[in-house]
Amino acid sequence: MSKAIAVVQGPGKKTSKVENQDTRTVQINLPPPKPVDIEFNDISLKVSEGCTFRRNKTILKGISGLFKSGELTAIMGPSGAGKSSLMNALTGFSTKGVTGRIRAGDCLCELRMWMNSPLVSRNLGSLKEYRKKSCYILQDDRLNPLFTVNELMTFAADMKLGNTLNDKTKLGVINDILNSLGLAGTRETRCGNLSGGQKKRLSIAVELIDNPPVVFLDEPTTGLDSLTSTQCMKLLKKLAREGRTIVCTIHQPTASIYSMFDQVYILAEGMCIYQGPSEDTVRYLATVDLHCPKYHNPADYVLEIATGEYGNLNEMLASRQPWRGEATRTPTVTSSPISEFSCDRISILVNPPHELYKFGVLFKRCIKQQYRDWTTTHLKVMLHIVFGVLLGLLFENAGNDASKTLSNLGYLLVSSVYLSYTSLMPAILKFPSELPVVKKETFNNWYYLRTYYAAVLVTGIPMQIWYSFVYSTPSYILSGQPLELTRFCMFVLVLATVTLLADALGNVIGSTVNPVNGTFLGAIMICTMIVFAGFLILFSHMSSWMRAVSQASFLRYSLEALVLSLYGYDRSPMKCPETALYCPLRYSMQVLTEFSMKQNRYWIDVGILFGVIFAVRILAYYSLKRAVKLSA
Repeated sequence: MSKAIAVVQGPGKKTSKVENQDTRTVQINLPPPKPVDIEFNDISLKVSEGCTFRRNKTILKGISGLFKSGELTAIMGPSGAGKSSLMNALTGFSTKGVTGRIRAGDCLCELRMWMNSPLVSRNLGSLKEYRKKSCYILQDDRLNPLFTVNELMTFAADMKLGNTLNDKTKLGVINDILNSLGLAGTRETRCGNLSGGQKKRLSIAVELIDNPPVVFLDEPTTGLDSLTSTQCMKLLKKLAREGRTIVCTIHQPTASIYSMFDQVYILAEGMCIYQGPSEDTVRYLATVDLHCPKYHNPADYVLEIATGEYGNLNEMLASRQPWRGEATRTPTVTSSPISEFSCDRISILVNPPHELYKFGVLFKRCIKQQYRDWTTTHLKVMLHIVFGVLLGLLFENAGNDASKTLSNLGYLLVSSVYLSYTSLMPAILKFPSELPVVKKETFNNWYYLRTYYAAVLVTGIPMQIWYSFVYSTPSYILSGQPLELTRFCMFVLVLATVTLLADALGNVIGSTVNPVNGTFLGAIMICTMIVFAGFLILFSHMSSWMRAVSQASFLRYSLEALVLSLYGYDRSPMKCPETALYCPLRYSMQVLTEFSMKQNRYWIDVGILFGVIFAVRILAYYSLKRAVKLSA
């Protein structure tokens, strides 16, 4: 039985509760978006340029305006006019260098600069509260290609609606949005197989789950043909007529698309040269002796003026604009129900889900993503088995043959290095590939970054341990290591810490530098740590200060712990074959003495590795947080 849902059946009717709707057909209607006008005053943006960062370049020059609810507004202008900069400032996507005031309904934010850092005046409101009123759909379609349309919509519904609604009700919301946007036939299609127009519509669909009052879109027609672009704009106009404030940037629309805009806001050289109804553009320009040729696209003509083809008129046109958006006629706002059913309307009161609930949803998504990403799961497991068998045969019986003790220590080092590389390199590429999606979802208040990071850790750590076990089992047995459960568990524990530490280091590198530099940096780092591991050159042969440098190599601790797991704790002497003339490292104490290792350091080494893992994981979170803030 579904949970109780508070409903309102119309004006003047009492609030009731629906306990069970399994057999009843209802018309689902989320609360209509509360009209929110976006008013901004004196928005300026300065960025540093040059190597010394002492020169400032002004991108936006104190512009103001008003975007009204129920209207489709387009921000236009030539390249470099400041369209994306204004959009990023209005959405809060990037506030560095921005000053001015922004009002969204009853929420007023003042952006100020102090020592090149953005500040939000606390007595005027919070930027975070302002951002909750809107969603931002970026130019590139940031969708996970491994999930189907239905799965992505379900995930968005769980994140935005939580457990306020039962699954049947959420499915009704999803079905209606997909039908409204023409995506009903793509429910079982993976996002990576969608066309450009379908991806754009899906990017809009996932944000409409919780009915946001304000929707910002950056270049929604980029990469679309003329027909698809027109369909996209018709969709946006329909959404605006339902009571939303729709604001988009567009570079050079066709005449038919330009006529769809209720308001246009035209920028040139960081100044607003026109704001008003699109159909009044030609009439207004005629008042300043700028006559648009007959049968000429008004959008093209305005852009020609902005680029200076008729002289430098931008400052004159900017001076004639009002200090704020003028009141214009407001199109009729029509309330459109979320689902088309033939019953009484029911408005569902939705409460945002708790972050713990979101963690559970993210956990399920990470599990499904790992299963479908065959390159990091199925292929990796298969390669670990193959490589484990190959190494086991290469070092055959090295673990119990006293004449092959040095080769066996080489096997231990190779095992650590192999698992380090196979964990480090995928991790370096992981966050850069997922960063755009995480940036979009965290910015649009789907979840907190710490919730995502916790879900990644909880799902990733068991997999890393499993990889080390899959590799260790065949290689340990075939290489002739002692068949003692305790020693095998100690062996696997060390290799598991190596994989976890390499994965954490890969996350730090991947969220700090680009993938090309990251793979180079990761390879150099592992090679350096191999040198200081204590096998290629013994610790007793190093100078005192080089031994101090070797303390930074985690392969040193892993090698020592692996040696102690196999040769420590009073292991019996190894067999010396009759064909060997001499076995200098037959006794375990001889091995430990030769390589300057102490009998009782196993748990100390493991503890050091775990401590480094903990520290690097924290560092990885903050580097990811920094990358999310810097990415655009």
